[in-house]
Amino acid sequence: MFAVISGTNRPGSQTRKVAQLVTDFLAGEGHEARLLDLQELPPEVFSPDSYAAKPAGFAPFQEAITDAQGVITLVPEYNGSFPGALKYFVDMLRFPESLVGTPSCFVGLAAGRWGGLRAVEHMEQVFHYRRACLYGERLYLPDVFEALDAEGRLGAELQGRLETLLRGFVAFAERLAG
Repeated sequence: MFAVISGTNRPGSQTRKVAQLVTDFLAGEGHEARLLDLQELPPEVFSPDSYAAKPAGFAPFQEAITDAQGVITLVPEYNGSFPGALKYFVDMLRFPESLVGTPSCFVGLAAGRWGGLRAVEHMEQVFHYRRACLYGERLYLPDVFEALDAEGRLGAELQGRLETLLRGFVAFAERLAG
């Protein structure tokens, strides 16, 4: 199973739309994929008490990461980095075992021309610290509000690049699984 993280809790986000494209593509290729929408995090996870005792509502998120053969994170750029909700999500995962040895890849999104480059580079540092196995390729989606049409689809060129990234990542994850 591949975990697909929609890296923001912002309602109606472009990130969520692209995360759905990723999930649908993987399913269409015959791979189980689970979309983790940070908008669905239980409110009690944001209580300071949750650091010591995770709320029961967080268990499905933890299980998805624990069971994943690979993690694909959609990383929007907010103020030159990734959203705080995404960092908090990673902080809530069991430490040190979550993400250790897990193949991980990243898709950056931004309203600007760099497509979330800085946000992805920052998030890769966090995943590296958690000892994930980072896939060497990544995709940046610039001008994301123009890149997605009214139905939430990418144009042919960007869709093709996304599919190439995902096929390569699946092969990477399968090689690591042995």
